Amino acid sequence: MASNGNGSVVNGNGTARNGLPAIHTHKKHANGICHDDSVPTVKAKTIDELHSLQKKKSAPTTPVTGSQTPFATLSEQERQKQQLQSISASLASLTRETGPKVVKGDPAKKSGTQAHHHHHHHHHVATPTIVVSDSALKFTHVLYNLSPAELYEQAIKYEKGSFITSTGALATLSGAKTGRSPRDKRVVKDDVTDNELWWGKGSPNIEMDEHTFMVNRERAVDYLNSLDKVFVNDQFLNWDPENRIKVRIVSARAYHSLFMHNMCIRPTPEELENFGTPDFTIYNAGQFPCNRYTHYMTSSTSIDLNLARREMVILGTQYAGEMKKGLFSVMHYLMPKRQILSLHSGCNMGKDGDVALFFGLSGTGKTTLSTDHNRYLIGDDEHCWSDKGVSNIEGGCYAKCIDLCREKEPDIWNAIRFGTVLENVVFDEHSREVDYEDKSVTENTRASYPIEYIPNAKLPCVGPHPKNVILLACDAFGVLPPVSKLNLAQTMYHFISGYTALVAGTEDGIKEPTATFSACFGAAFIMLHPTKYAAMLAEKMEKHGATGWLVNTGWSGGRYGYGSRIKLPYTRKIIDAIHSGSLLNAEYKKTEIFGFEIPTEVEGVPSEILDPINTWSDKKAYKETLLKLAGLFKKNFETFTNHKIGKDNKLTEEILAAGPVF
Repeated sequence: MASNGNGSVVNGNGTARNGLPAIHTHKKHANGICHDDSVPTVKAKTIDELHSLQKKKSAPTTPVTGSQTPFATLSEQERQKQQLQSISASLASLTRETGPKVVKGDPAKKSGTQAHHHHHHHHHVATPTIVVSDSALKFTHVLYNLSPAELYEQAIKYEKGSFITSTGALATLSGAKTGRSPRDKRVVKDDVTDNELWWGKGSPNIEMDEHTFMVNRERAVDYLNSLDKVFVNDQFLNWDPENRIKVRIVSARAYHSLFMHNMCIRPTPEELENFGTPDFTIYNAGQFPCNRYTHYMTSSTSIDLNLARREMVILGTQYAGEMKKGLFSVMHYLMPKRQILSLHSGCNMGKDGDVALFFGLSGTGKTTLSTDHNRYLIGDDEHCWSDKGVSNIEGGCYAKCIDLCREKEPDIWNAIRFGTVLENVVFDEHSREVDYEDKSVTENTRASYPIEYIPNAKLPCVGPHPKNVILLACDAFGVLPPVSKLNLAQTMYHFISGYTALVAGTEDGIKEPTATFSACFGAAFIMLHPTKYAAMLAEKMEKHGATGWLVNTGWSGGRYGYGSRIKLPYTRKIIDAIHSGSLLNAEYKKTEIFGFEIPTEVEGVPSEILDPINTWSDKKAYKETLLKLAGLFKKNFETFTNHKIGKDNKLTEEILAAGPVF
């Protein structure tokens, strides 16, 4: 018996002791060394050295030559220094007047280069020693514009409740708050905003003074400066290059950084190098509460907007949607100053360049109807309409996930992959497959992903002037027609009303339709009086020849519980006829009370459902319900009637006259 060199003992008959064929090694080289595929060992003496070989520096930064930027003449070191100075200035405490010592990189990765990079910027040469605090003595590590992969690593390592799902998305938890806290939002009221913004009844703007804002800002900045590391994102809002806004988001969680990486527009390396000073800064200290003893505070949560300082502070809520919608509010203030209309709408474009805007509250089908395989998606939620056309404000989508299924919404389903943030979803502990029907954490489960994850997204996200403005309502009273053509005054009236009807359960379990009105289909985010946005909308529609439509995606033949929901294929046929322009050539008749123009026929839709009275067997009940809804519209509009547009009251009267008459 002899060993074959592989540890098996070989018998004389050529079989190994275990009965398996013996393994023979053939000499393939003249030098007698048997052939293997081994390669030279790694050029590293320690495991740390080996790990240092694994990552290489990112591609060289944009060449300095020929670049017409203010920083073009700077060396790489000088540029880095200026960037750190800018971040330090953002984090400056206003009592100490200086920012923290900031250094780039993860504190967990100890490096000897720390001393060379830090920067502390001084306003005074001789700083009295009394001002030195613990946070002034330490370094704050800045994790600057990290990639999704780096943010995944940070989240999984350091943030409890972070997991990778079976499709590669990052599942996270937003803590106690799983939705926005509109009652905790505050806007600084000063001499300028006092006159410019919409305050009082019906307004989303709840006032705070400058001093209280500074108290909360100091609290947020002190909290962020006390941490070993903060995440900083420098990004853009608005795809229109002439009107884009530079935003800086300072946060304490990788989840927040990745969310904003997806939701804002991602800069190129060159744009990042020349970013300079941001136009707007968010301080997200959401893990830390506000002080309830502070004036104007009503809970431990506060979302504060200071338009003069161009800053936003978040305390006491980790829900990421606060950042997205806070910036949307800012755009609702900044854009109209430039004669640009900011809109809470979906937007898509046909192959021939015809653009449609979709307005609608939750549950009206805005996302479903604006996502159309035959059309390009410009954006799903926030847009600007300038004298050049439309542009998406965001770089991503924030989709509801409750009851998401592949068949109904394949685009959203397929977008939930590596890089996507899944908020508050429930998944199988072993397979990590998400159960989208599970509401254990919240019903408001969400996915945030870059817009390019949608296959038919139009990049860059801009388009020509809209041809159609579609207002969607899910009318659970069952009296609005499936489609109505609106004149300009009616479009303004229904745009200001922002109607839909929700089906809410009462105490005894009986489900009743409840009318919901949200000015401009986004009352929580508008800053100016609704009539200002409506007047701009009408002016742009008239100038560019756009048509207004009101589409009911709700009930027909009776209210909720009696009638039936208008079939989605019928609504799609109506939308198709609007896009193609064929609906403009239809014959129309006028309805009573609301005075809508309704078509007598639409291809692919049963003609009898086009006038709701035909579908109700009880005509008396129809008339009563119609009058009831008209009364609700009238009552809601009383909030807006005392507001004049321009020098006279003519426009307001014209809008009022376009409402229901009874």
